[in-house]
Amino acid sequence: MHNHVIAHSLFTEYDIYLFQTGIHYKLFNLFGSHLIEVDGQQGCYFAVWAPSATNVTVMGDFNHWRSSQFKLNPRWDKSGIWEGFIPGVKHGAVYKYNVTGPNGQVFEKGDPYAFMWEVPPQTGSIVWDIREFKWRDDNWLSKRKSFNKLTSPMSVYEVHLGSWKKPERKESSFQTYTQMKEDLVPYVKDMGFTHVELMPVMEHPYYPSWGYQIIGYFATSSRFGTPQEFMDLVDEFHEQGIGVILDWVPSHFPSDGHSLSYYDGTHLYEHGDPQRGYHPDWKSLIFDYGKKEVKSFLISNALFWCDYFHADGLRVDAVASMIHLDYSRKEGEWTPNKDGGRENLEAVEFVKEMNIAVHTFFPDVLTIAEESTSYPLVTASVHDGGLGFDQKWMMGWMHDTLKYFGQDPIHRKFHHNQITFSMVYAFSEKFVLPFSHDEVVHGKGSLLTRMPGDEWQKFANLRLMLGYMFTHPGAKLLFMGCEFGQSWEWSHINGLEWHLLKFNYHKNIQSFVRKLNQLFTELKALHFHSFHPAGFEWLAADDSENSVISYIRRGEHENESVIVILNMTPVKRENYRIGVPAKGSWKEILNSDDKKWSGGGVVNSKTIKSERVFQHNKADSICLTLAPLSIIILGPTIKANKL
Repeated sequence: MHNHVIAHSLFTEYDIYLFQTGIHYKLFNLFGSHLIEVDGQQGCYFAVWAPSATNVTVMGDFNHWRSSQFKLNPRWDKSGIWEGFIPGVKHGAVYKYNVTGPNGQVFEKGDPYAFMWEVPPQTGSIVWDIREFKWRDDNWLSKRKSFNKLTSPMSVYEVHLGSWKKPERKESSFQTYTQMKEDLVPYVKDMGFTHVELMPVMEHPYYPSWGYQIIGYFATSSRFGTPQEFMDLVDEFHEQGIGVILDWVPSHFPSDGHSLSYYDGTHLYEHGDPQRGYHPDWKSLIFDYGKKEVKSFLISNALFWCDYFHADGLRVDAVASMIHLDYSRKEGEWTPNKDGGRENLEAVEFVKEMNIAVHTFFPDVLTIAEESTSYPLVTASVHDGGLGFDQKWMMGWMHDTLKYFGQDPIHRKFHHNQITFSMVYAFSEKFVLPFSHDEVVHGKGSLLTRMPGDEWQKFANLRLMLGYMFTHPGAKLLFMGCEFGQSWEWSHINGLEWHLLKFNYHKNIQSFVRKLNQLFTELKALHFHSFHPAGFEWLAADDSENSVISYIRRGEHENESVIVILNMTPVKRENYRIGVPAKGSWKEILNSDDKKWSGGGVVNSKTIKSERVFQHNKADSICLTLAPLSIIILGPTIKANKL
């Protein structure tokens, strides 16, 4: 191996211009480590951005970690890029940058653009060629538009890869990407989910951060295997007709010494003002969204996952914390923007540009915001003054629903508004209804343990609540373990309690969720107008005395309607009259009190004929028996006259 770095560059002057203007979206092809040939020699080209550094060298297992040998060359154009070619460095080599800051202090840094890292607690970056993979999903990609469009069913299974199934109940025991391909993919397929959402797969040093404290923005976590093995997992999901949404975290990053923090001895990636560069909740650092090169880094990263890993969606974490200067800050801890407002104008601009870039280069990829405030027009196009996301998590619905179902049924009549209020604003954005990982940790308990009553009532309540979610307008998201009524709250150390499936209650609620997914995807009434008011009509929103609500869900055509009735108390209600949209016969498509779901078996006869009795503003109505704590979905037995 040579003792010097050969001057070489992959950057054109135009690349530098785009990088410095904040609109270079393919930086991953230039920065980092790339195996190339120069003057007939095989080796590796390195490039890193460190504008305030006085010296940058590459050290690694190929030169006994000597920090003085391979000195990168600073570019002449004041771009702050250090680069060069080292002959003889091969695929799999471990390396770090040795960066001397402006005050002479020396930092050992990982490569922000590395495609692979060592398994934590090791902190080296790895030279890795990620182009070597034969995708089999051309068919999927060509059809993807029809899976991701607004009128398609979208039911998402949210997964933490490190704890879905653990070979042993200890923190460091994981399934590999290859085992997940054999195990997780068929499970998601069997359960009938249309998409899977993976909590961050990007490399993170601290496992209990669940992936939200990222250092390797361009690398999959090595804990579970290689980048290609992860590609193979995505490919298998696509093979089975399942979309893959990746959690993406442009909101903050950890302050670990080898990460992006204080990269060249100055605040390079993070904002220099602690009011805008330090996150009080997560003790982490916040990107400087106004810095053009940082914008290029982040938007390149969003496109990278769509490009190299065929992601079908990006769920953007903690958007509220990015776009609000006063997020989690008391008075005096933040400074208003130039217009005197609380919005972080640079972050808002960045989010819009990111959404435009993703939708320009990958029109079929969804962007989904986790945004917990009532910030306007999150899912309106940038052209129409919005932030440009495709969907937004409906946090208000989730909080209200969990609060309502957490009440003893005897008190629910006093909180009726909590369960009906969501329809006031259900179509103000394109919403996803999330029962996510955040709702089953930190002492909140599992969804099951949050339900009131004895064991039977807890499971009945959980079936009722899940039925409510699947029949309420919006896309659906369910965190792993919720589908079989996990008893304890989620633990990233112990993993899910799969042994519970030996018990009927748990096995039957799992079957119930499978049935909900089947009905949701098959019945246009439940998904065609997920984001449009044409798909919903109240029958009775005001029966607070009985804690019963009923509504019609409508499909694309008039004869596709279904009726949904929820009885929120453990009281059986006989002869409960409900208006129907058309005369004719109706039948139960689903009754959560059916014995096969561990219910009490109070169901209605096969066909229920309507009578000419005016109810709920309808000329015709039917009489039903409502089982305790149950949801009923009714459909017409034959295509009724006119729905």
